[in-house]
Amino acid sequence: KDVNTLTIWFRGNLAGFVEEPAGTYTMTASGTDIWETADEFRYAFKQLSGAGTISAQVLSVENTSVWAKAGVMIRETLEPGSKHAFMDITPDNGASFQVRNTIDGSSFQQSQSGITAPYWVKVERDAAGYFSGYHSADGVTWQQIQEAPPVLISMSQNVYIGLAVTSHSAGVICKAEFSDIQTTGTVSPPMWTHEAIGATMASNDPEPMYVALNSNAVVYHDNPNAAQIDTWMKWNIDLQAFADQGVNLTNVNTIAIGFGDKKNPQAGGSGTMYFDDIQLRFNR
Repeated sequence: KDVNTLTIWFRGNLAGFVEEPAGTYTMTASGTDIWETADEFRYAFKQLSGAGTISAQVLSVENTSVWAKAGVMIRETLEPGSKHAFMDITPDNGASFQVRNTIDGSSFQQSQSGITAPYWVKVERDAAGYFSGYHSADGVTWQQIQEAPPVLISMSQNVYIGLAVTSHSAGVICKAEFSDIQTTGTVSPPMWTHEAIGATMASNDPEPMYVALNSNAVVYHDNPNAAQIDTWMKWNIDLQAFADQGVNLTNVNTIAIGFGDKKNPQAGGSGTMYFDDIQLRFNR
């Protein structure tokens, strides 16, 4: 009956942590805060043994709240109430050096107004277990927040070191960007791991999306990372693309939506997708 177009509406989720382009990292996170006695945030981390530092330029932090936070952290465990030291940039409340020095204890901080991204931040742990927070306009000349003295935090020899983001708004996704990440000390492994701490946070791995008719005729979405499109998107597929692959459009037995490479499927991708209004249409 002259139907010539398959239409699908879909929506995915942004990546939790991705490097693109090389040396620039984008993180997304929800979470009520990194504060008080327990934290909700996303953490991209490696492991540090003994003394060391981490510094980074916070290129941007989305204004999901004036207290949304993006910065660098050294943390004893991945539990919400872990001891930690965190140097962050906010959208509208400057920079702050936050500390929790007892497990499940209250947080405290030193803050400084008038600082906005892009800006450099650094956390240092010395051999005696003292932690210091620094900020810099150029990544070369560093200053401590309000000249605050180092804080003693008794932690294990082996701890976690990395990047942290919270939206300060439960269920709302905040995006932050980092670059110029540097660490000192015994830090391993070379690759980052990321995890949502204290809350469940949606994120999708980058994957292409396809539609297959009768199992083997396949059309891919133009965006190779379609799984990370986080707004509702209408996808119009010309049915001729399937006919050109030998499908008899009057005898379609199966329609499948998939992700990855249809001809060479690989395990490992994860995420959540939403679909609506799958229609056959006649488009002039």
